[in-house]
Amino acid sequence: MVEPVFVHEKNPEAVENVCAVLKDRFGERFATGQAMREQHGHTTTWLSNQVPDGVVFAQSAQEVSDIVKLCAEHDVPIIPFGTGSSLEGHLNAPYGGISIDVSQMNEILEVHAEDLTCRVGAGVTRKQLNDYLRDTGLFFPIDPGADASIGGMAATRASGTNAVRYGTMKDTVLSLTVVMPDGSIVRTASRAKKSSAGYDLTRLLVGSEGTLGIICDVTLKLSGIPQAIAGGICNFPDLESACHAVIMTIQCGIPVARIELLDPLQVKACNDYSKLSLKERPTLFVEFHGSKASVSEQSALFADIVADSGGEDFTWTTKAEARTELWSARHDAYWAAHSLRPGAKGLSTDVCVPISRLAECVTETQKDLEEFGFIAPIVGHVGDGNFHVLLLLDPEKPEEHDQAEIFLERLAMRAIDMGGTCTGEHGVGQGKMKYMAYEHGAGLDVMAAIKRAIDPQNIMNPGKILPKVE
Repeated sequence: MVEPVFVHEKNPEAVENVCAVLKDRFGERFATGQAMREQHGHTTTWLSNQVPDGVVFAQSAQEVSDIVKLCAEHDVPIIPFGTGSSLEGHLNAPYGGISIDVSQMNEILEVHAEDLTCRVGAGVTRKQLNDYLRDTGLFFPIDPGADASIGGMAATRASGTNAVRYGTMKDTVLSLTVVMPDGSIVRTASRAKKSSAGYDLTRLLVGSEGTLGIICDVTLKLSGIPQAIAGGICNFPDLESACHAVIMTIQCGIPVARIELLDPLQVKACNDYSKLSLKERPTLFVEFHGSKASVSEQSALFADIVADSGGEDFTWTTKAEARTELWSARHDAYWAAHSLRPGAKGLSTDVCVPISRLAECVTETQKDLEEFGFIAPIVGHVGDGNFHVLLLLDPEKPEEHDQAEIFLERLAMRAIDMGGTCTGEHGVGQGKMKYMAYEHGAGLDVMAAIKRAIDPQNIMNPGKILPKVE
């Protein structure tokens, strides 16, 4: 890995001065206890926990602005924090600094049902938003599995199970309120569905992982709750057949809302964890949204594709209870997988490839897993070519981590060589910086130039995305 370069050495006196000012202003909303600081470093996967020097709980964009101005004055790094569910070390503080926790900025500020839009604080979670919207007939469709904060989802350009129909965060975010590295508060766009006025600052900041500014509120596009929802499940003799069924479904233009792949190992884990009795074969979970007639037609067309691809046992239902049982098992897949090897540490990774290369990429990845002997289930939002691998590693065996590094590089390079990306939705953080030059080439220099221009002190979440910023 190319080590990131932070141009300012850590200055303990400057950090102490910043902490003293924050303690005086925010009182109990500023913490320096070890447990709190560790909680605000990386905790979810294999990357080491690197703690900030302090944690401050902000309650408004103005407070965030004041904190940023103070840190900029003293060259102290800033790391934004939402709910802590990211997987690639986005929350770590490799150079110390102040973690700004936006979880208390959790008000739903505006809902314009007639325009299908809303504006929410960065700390609002997706479940909180959908609970609030339930009586309006609208919902927020992006579902990454975890009950992530909307600000964090925008910062990492999150995706999830509904992406094949509703898109990702880049497709649903209309505008942002962002505190920039100099402390200025910027509104990136209006509520209009489109604009040709100037640079698209919204798209620049969605996916920037806190390296260009701190998101304080988000204006979102919403969708109407469908009249009918049908959920289905089927299994296949091998992963290649399951992937070919997915490819045919997308190429035939069936407007599937979700189509998720579970390999036999993941099915076994879900059976044990969620008390299901599915056949331990490559399995697809699908969901169709629309009118009663359209979901019935979509389900029938999909059944034909399943049969033509060698699949079996396709069943579907519009009963909410049955659908909830299946999708709850899918959302619990991460925790279910850990039961396959008690005491193991999970290393979760993802890639995304063009749909036409999906079967090949998944099959080659499965061969790699067999070669290394890893216990590692595969799941995926395969309708858009995105899949995940969870390596279950013994923390007491460094050789397993060495082998995992080889596997990860093979997977990332394979995806890039197939015209895909090293990460479809986890983001870059610290974990995938090493692949950025290979994927982007000279484009990485453009990103670095943007970073230097907007954040010349490099205080905004330094050591993430860009392997080297000088």
